[in-house]
Formats: sequence, C-alpha cells, structure tokens
Amino acid sequence: MVINSRIFGEIEIDEEKIIFFVSGIVGFPELKSFVLVHDEAKGTKAGIRWLQSVEEPSFALPVMNPLDIVPDYNPQVDDELLKPIGDLHPDDMLVLVTATIPSDITQMSVNLKAPVVINANEKKACQIIAEGDTYPVKYHIYELLKAMKKAGE
Repeated sequence: MVINSRIFGEIEIDEEKIIFFVSGIVGFPELKSFVLVHDEAKGTKAGIRWLQSVEEPSFALPVMNPLDIVPDYNPQVDDELLKPIGDLHPDDMLVLVTATIPSDITQMSVNLKAPVVINANEKKACQIIAEGDTYPVKYHIYELLKAMKKAGE
C-alpha cells in the first residue's frame, strides 16, 4: 500500500505493520489505522517517531518512548482499559507518548498523562488516561533533550 503523507511524501506501507486503534486516539476517534514511521538512518531507538494515519495521509502524530525522558515512567492504569487490545505480555508491549512540537522548539513537550499502548503481537493499540496526578499532560523536554544530546557527543 502506498500513501502520500504530508510529512514524508510518498511512503510504502507494509499492510502487516498497520496498527489498529480500537477506539481511535484522543481527539481523533475516527482514525483507527496507523503505522509507526521512524528515521531509517537513526533506527527505531532514536528520538521522535511518527504514528502515521493510513486513513488520513495528512495526519501524523509525533511520539516518543517515555523511558527516554522519564526513566522510571510507570503510569497506573485500570486493566479494563487495556482489555480491548488483547493479552499483553511485556515483550509484546510498546508504550509511547505523544509529543507537541510548536514553532518555538524550546516549548516542546510530551503528554505523559495519556500514553499510547501498543500490543505489537496483535497489532492493536489504545490511548489511555493514566490515573492520579503523577504525570502531566504537558511535560517540557527541550532542555532535557539538549542535555542528552550533549552527553552523547
């Protein structure tokens, strides 16, 4: 399958890699089919990746691994919320957080309150709201990323 995305231009999508969001994502419940796109040169471990909508090629959501930002990230979630994506095993589970990248890059943030949980084995996902007040909706990361980049040089 080939789609013409706003960010990446024309990309070929392996239909076996399509992730189905059972209830869509927060704010976009009608969008349910996505693929995870990353910079091929940097591999899957590096920084920002994108959840690219299959139904709406102009829509791609930047996402990051929360453990890269908050190493002890462990939101509390009602198990019932995860049931629609099947049996989850730690080896098959991928947790991502959405990023906001405004024109003033110093205001870049991630939403630690509403992680995306992907069951890689079943290619099903959901976005959930973490319980409690431990994690904010807007967690600024610019200075942290800058420090991490400097430490890695």
